[in-house]
Amino acid sequence: MTTARSFYPATDLNITAYIPVVDRNFADDVISGLALPQKQLHAKYFYDQQGSDFFDQICQLEEYYPYQTELNLLPIVASDLANTFPTDCTIVEFGAGSLIKIKPLLSAMPGIRQFIPIDISGIHLELACQQLQSDYPELIVKPVVGDFCFPVELPALHNQQKIGFFPGSTIGNFCPAQAASFLENARCTLGPDSHLLIGVDTKKSPYYLHRAYNDANGITAKFNRNILNRINRELGANFEPDYFEHYAFYNAGQGRVEMHLVSTAEQVVDVFGTAVSFAAGESIHTENSYKYTPDEFCQLAESAGWQVEQTWLAEKDLFATYLLRNGN
Repeated sequence: MTTARSFYPATDLNITAYIPVVDRNFADDVISGLALPQKQLHAKYFYDQQGSDFFDQICQLEEYYPYQTELNLLPIVASDLANTFPTDCTIVEFGAGSLIKIKPLLSAMPGIRQFIPIDISGIHLELACQQLQSDYPELIVKPVVGDFCFPVELPALHNQQKIGFFPGSTIGNFCPAQAASFLENARCTLGPDSHLLIGVDTKKSPYYLHRAYNDANGITAKFNRNILNRINRELGANFEPDYFEHYAFYNAGQGRVEMHLVSTAEQVVDVFGTAVSFAAGESIHTENSYKYTPDEFCQLAESAGWQVEQTWLAEKDLFATYLLRNGN
């Protein structure tokens, strides 16, 4: 089993934070991914500061239905959960981002005493936590900067009821086997008698899916290309992002939206001292977004040791939220 991450306190935050010792090498992940027959990059590397800002812009787009649909559903979910968890709860949010979707829970569930957001983008997380703390001054906020794909060592929880929170259909960025692994690791992170509230995008007409990942303003294209800017900045690579086109489509056979960066010319890129060749039309597979029917997701959750306690479906079944219980 993968061991939990270790942490040390950050001294430059106003909020008590825990920052992991980094043991995964960005350069190795990038170079090994670009060496595959189908070149690929892990979607978690989208989220540097600029990438996180672009994603916030995507969430405001009319075409990107998952964000607003889930946000409209969450007050209903939160009202129901207020009765289920009336006192002394700790919420642990995986991939916390800008901390917008936690607010309906905080507003409707007075029993939440402590909030532990986990995110890979430290600066973005720090700024979001400072704003959240000012909005909810009685809340104990303990951010964790780290990779939630693995078991995470949490700050002390004082024996409170633990509820994991994983909104935004981020589970879809994993292939089904990886999704099951995440769910198993989340059980390890949260421990016995815990719950997990998770948002999952549903299978639907490709019309909605194509618009959501190919917005008219080109923000998703900028978000996609920004990963090349990050590689240039952090690894000294010489990608020309304008030589790559954003390409996203629904792969019905796999039940997923695929996002690629397609080379518009034959070119060679230096990445941390490694020459990476591209043929014209060759792509880097940057993201998957799997969609699930309720039956499919329930089977996935149960295979990872969770029991489905409650399901909420948005209007027209555009989105689903599930409350899972750790089957121990």
